[in-house]
Parts: sequence; C-alpha cells; structure tokens
Amino acid sequence: MATWTPTRDDFRGIYREQNPWHTSRGLPSGLAPQTERTLATLLWRKLISDRAPRHQIVLGPRRVGKTTVLYQTVRHLLANGVPTGKIWWLRLDHPLLLESSLGDLVDAIVEGSQATVERPLYLMLDEIVYADKWDLWLKTFHDDRWPVRVAATSSGSAALRKQRHESGVGRWDEHHLMPCLLDESHMLMSHAESTSPPRTHPAETLADTLAALPTTHPADDRTARSREILMMVGGYPQLLTHRGPANDAKSVPTLEDWVLESQQVLRSDAVERAVYKDIPQATGIDSPATLERLLYMLAAAVTGIISPKNLSQDLGISQPTFDRYLTHLEQTYLVFTLTNYSGSEPAIQRRGRKLYFWDSAVRNAALQRGLAPLSDPVEQGTLLENLVTATVKSLAVHAGIRLHYWREGNREVDLIYDDPRQPLAFEVASSPNHHRRGLAALVERHPHLRGHSYLIAPQAEVIRADRERSGIGTLPLDAFLLAVGAQARHAMLGRLGLPQVLRQPAAQRNRPSPMPSAISSGE
Repeated sequence: MATWTPTRDDFRGIYREQNPWHTSRGLPSGLAPQTERTLATLLWRKLISDRAPRHQIVLGPRRVGKTTVLYQTVRHLLANGVPTGKIWWLRLDHPLLLESSLGDLVDAIVEGSQATVERPLYLMLDEIVYADKWDLWLKTFHDDRWPVRVAATSSGSAALRKQRHESGVGRWDEHHLMPCLLDESHMLMSHAESTSPPRTHPAETLADTLAALPTTHPADDRTARSREILMMVGGYPQLLTHRGPANDAKSVPTLEDWVLESQQVLRSDAVERAVYKDIPQATGIDSPATLERLLYMLAAAVTGIISPKNLSQDLGISQPTFDRYLTHLEQTYLVFTLTNYSGSEPAIQRRGRKLYFWDSAVRNAALQRGLAPLSDPVEQGTLLENLVTATVKSLAVHAGIRLHYWREGNREVDLIYDDPRQPLAFEVASSPNHHRRGLAALVERHPHLRGHSYLIAPQAEVIRADRERSGIGTLPLDAFLLAVGAQARHAMLGRLGLPQVLRQPAAQRNRPSPMPSAISSGE
C-alpha cells in the first residue's frame, strides 16, 4: 500500500481553517466571546511588550477556557493594529501537524509572512505539548532571536514538568487558568442582566483585605445562588453560561438539569480525556484504568487525609507507583493535596496529606453522583469545604504562597494560608455556631496566628479577629469568597507585571489601548 505524503496544499488547507482572520480579516465571534476572564484582558499586553519579550504559556485543566483566552488574545492584537498576516494559529494536536517538526512549521510561516524582530510574528500554539521537543524549540526561538512571540496552551502541566526545567528559565512565563472563582462565575452567569456581586478592593495582602471588609455585609441571594451553581455545576465558562438546548437567553435550566448535564460533560472531557489521553500521552503510563480507579478512590476521600499505603494496596500497585499516579493527577489539575502545618519542614514532609479537587463538580462527575449531593447535608458540607479550599488554593498559586491544614491529636483547622508577611488560619463551617476548638488550640500552639484566625460560614457576621479576646473572628462565606477572588486577581496582575491595570475601570480595560511602537505600522 502506498504511503500518503502531505503536500503544501494540505498544509495550506489546515492554515486557512485554523486562521480564518487571514481571509475574512476578522475573528468569528463564536471563537472569542465578548465576556472575558481576567487573563484574556491582559495576555496580549505581555506579548507586545518590548521589555525582554518571553513566551507565554497558559496552563490549566480541560474546559477551563484556555483556547478561548488565546482567541480573545488574537482579537485584542487585531484591535490594536497587528496585521492579520502577523498572527498565526497552530492547533498542534491536529493529525497532520503531529507528524511535523515545530521548527520546520514555524520556519516556513516566518519566511512566508516576512516577519522581522521589529515586526514579529505572533504565534498561538494550542496544545503545545503535542509537538515533539517543544521545549527545545521554544528555547531556540528565544535564544536565537527568531522573530516570533509565542502564546501557548497545555491541558495540564505534566508534560511541561517532564521537560528540561532549565529550558524555560528566562524564556517563558507560565500562567495558571483555573476554574472560575465566585466573582468570575457570577459575572459570567449574570452579565446579560448587568448585575454583579459587591466589589471588593484588594490590598497588598489577604490579611489587609479581610481586615478592610465592612462590618455590615448584607446577604445577597443572587451571590448565594451563584455559589451553589459554582459548587454543583463547576467553574467552567461554557457550563456556567449554558442557557438550554437552544442557548436562549430567556431559557434558564433548572439547577437539577444543569447539574446532570454538566456531570456528563465533565465526566467525558475533564475526567476521561485527562485519564485516557492527556496523562498517557505525557507520561507513557500503560494502565490508565488503574489511574481512573485511583481517581474514584480520591473522589470518595475528598477533604480527608489520604493513606498512600492503604490506597496502593487496594489498587494492587506499589507505593512509588501510587505516588507517581497521584502526581500525574495533580499535574493535570484534577486534584491537589495539602500538608500539615508545622514550623519544621521535615515534620511537614512526614505527616499525612489532605486531598481536594480543584473543582467539586469534577469530583461529583467522577463518582457519577447525579443529584444526590443536592439533598445530602453531610455531602454539602464536604463540597463547601472543597469550594473554599480550592478558592484559597487558586490565590495561593497566583501569589506563590504555601497552603496547609493543621492537625494535632483530635484538633484540626482546615486551612493555613502561610503568607510570610502575615499568615492566616481558616475553619470552614456550615453554621456560624460551629465550635472553635480547633482554632483555639491552633492559636495557643502558634501565637502568631492569634488575631488572624477566622471561622468562615454562611450568615456569619464580620467580626475582626484582632479585636476579639480569643484572637478568633468570623467572616460570612460569600464575602470571604469574593475577597479571595479579588485578591487572586490582584496577585495575577502582579505576576503579569501589570498592576496598574487593576486601577482602571473594567470597561476601560477592555478598550483597545494606544498602539505600541513595535506594531504601529500596518501591512
């Protein structure tokens, strides 16, 4: 049988399909919704910056909106005067592109577009880890000053961490796009009604932001509803904005229908594709079924302390294999673990880890829980702790802060946000009447947390911890989630080197900005 060899016309067809703005001089609205997450409003600024340009890599779980962010980045570049012929998109998991060298593909595009260092090519590489030796090619593009500026996505960091870490130092920045937090999810679901949750203005530290919360914080039924949807449907833009079979703005699905549909989607895309495609492709493991069984066991143990020894015995695998599989699940942003807080690093490493899902709806989808969590108060409490922990974890990732739990004997506190400027402790509860025994034991054991420890619960009042004799305060759940979301945005802006943008009104941030000199001339 003759071997098929792709021709130049085959590649031209792929390029036309993946770069519609080359022929229509526009970006189809279906690819780039007008409502944008924070990263989408800012990433293009990093690409056009003249200050030591680096490649930009967006990491995160499936369905979180990484590809959409790249398309919205294309829209911003076009709106700010970048010629259509200088913006190229390559979806690198395409069967034909999989067989091609990334260097050869980019070399041909650079030559055809007549790119120069002064008039560079803006290259969008979707699913970059499917390209062979992608890290070495990015290193080459940067070190040899190829006239390209790259924005790329990956559905997980497993393959990124597998590559030579030194390749990326000084050459690319990694940005984490995680499931939506409460403020973002509320905005996505209610933008058509022009409603928004109360605005929280972040300070330099989370401790200062929480200290500035108004003592009168009225309950908001809309925000509480958004929180329930976020916890049950998931923090994924397409799921949050779904309006029913006809996508009719007037057709709002019932929560039950919404939950069932999201679980089907998340099971197929977030769970099965990660377990059976992303992780095997990145790591070469040959037993994805065992990996899936492990994920089920972890889903059943969410918010609990895991036992590697027991889990590995139940799975019939060695403990080193268990540790490796758990790392894979963490690197694809399905789960994360917290270590026990201690003043001693060796003690932290010895003690057990608590297990959480980045999104509680993915946990429900993995277990195929259906509507059961809606009517089970115990499970609701577990999912609430998972939601709060994942929210604080998102902030910790952007801010570079370590997050722990604390346990000694039968006393436990859910979260220690270990900011060296001012650490904080949080206990999550379903009622403001929940006991404070764990927090009391913590502040006695670690006095520097006195005045900085809080019980987080629905209907709780804002009570400043530093004004209480016990050193323990309370915060209302939704106000806390919104404050952490605002702080996460602030931390993301800091990592992007664009803190001044935060002080601009949202509408102004979405307008085209003055043309940078590097791209001021058209084609």
